Amino acid sequence: MMNVEKWYGNNHVVKNCNLSIEEGEFLTLLGPSGCGKTTTLRLISGFELPTSGLVKVEGENVEQKEPYERSVNTVFQNYALFPNMNVLDNIAYGLKVKRVPKDEIQTRVTEMLKLVQLEGFEKRRITQMSGGQKQRVAIARALINRPKVLLLDEPLGALDMKLRKQMQIELKRLQRKLEITFVYVTHDQEEALTMSDRIAIMSAGVIEQIDDPKTIYNHPKTRFVANFIGESNLFDGVVKEINGDRLLIGTEIGTIEGLSSKCSVGMPHRQSPVSVCVRPERMRASTSQPAGFYLRAVVKECIFVGNLMKLIAVLNNGNEIKVNRIAGEKLPEVGAEVYLDWDPADAVIIPVKSEIPLETADDLKERGNAG
Repeated sequence: MMNVEKWYGNNHVVKNCNLSIEEGEFLTLLGPSGCGKTTTLRLISGFELPTSGLVKVEGENVEQKEPYERSVNTVFQNYALFPNMNVLDNIAYGLKVKRVPKDEIQTRVTEMLKLVQLEGFEKRRITQMSGGQKQRVAIARALINRPKVLLLDEPLGALDMKLRKQMQIELKRLQRKLEITFVYVTHDQEEALTMSDRIAIMSAGVIEQIDDPKTIYNHPKTRFVANFIGESNLFDGVVKEINGDRLLIGTEIGTIEGLSSKCSVGMPHRQSPVSVCVRPERMRASTSQPAGFYLRAVVKECIFVGNLMKLIAVLNNGNEIKVNRIAGEKLPEVGAEVYLDWDPADAVIIPVKSEIPLETADDLKERGNAG
């Protein structure tokens, strides 16, 4: 996609989208509802036409081609199966429309049933199948046409959590085995991190960042990405001092530290507004005062979530900080005063354009250090 724009009347849904997808890649479009991810998928499939810009598949312009003329197939959230047909007829439907010989249809349907692990289900009615089985039929029906690209619009959204996780693994297995390009739409961040080779995070029609899952999680480039992917502790402040690689950042609850080498975009300078992102598993909470910088807080909750314990501590400005620990580790009790800190190398420094005006730098500098 090159410089693609999509307007619905006065609603600017996709804004200057430039997206290159590698052959055989599993790319996920991730973002909140209304961010433009499904529209982007429909622009690739041909169900929507761009207001401007180019859509190419294997180097060929396809933005003026009908969906059936493109080497792509789509799997929808509701699967769009024919309830009056059995499994075999659903999967074979596209081949019958193309008047493929019956023997070839039978051979290819058998191959697909084996691929999606539904051998023996040929005569089963769609209304007699579970959600996971219906999803596999929908995928088989799309794959039997041998598309260059398979588009999947939240295909696991209707499944329960356990089945959803199982199908995530199966979909990834299928994609690797077939080496077909998958473009996947979801609003579920865990799903995106589990399945994708790369993730394109969208907000208000704009791709905020496109990277592999580890980079997205560990090195978010914008405040939106840091806040949307996983759990984050975000501190807004202003760079007070730069000592080599070490940054002193003034916030309303005290001075904290980070490293300029961990800045997500470019080099910060004095008086520049930034957000500091620290993941909960990187936070330290102690009842003993550490050396260097720290923030005072009071433990509000300790939550057991299976393999993890989540500690929630409240700062003196009322903001809540999350600290994750492996279940079994000893944590401070509810009501205890704790000191929060982190290794500066574990903080991502994100330049901020508008969240904190530059004129607040001196105000923040005047507020007391916590350490």
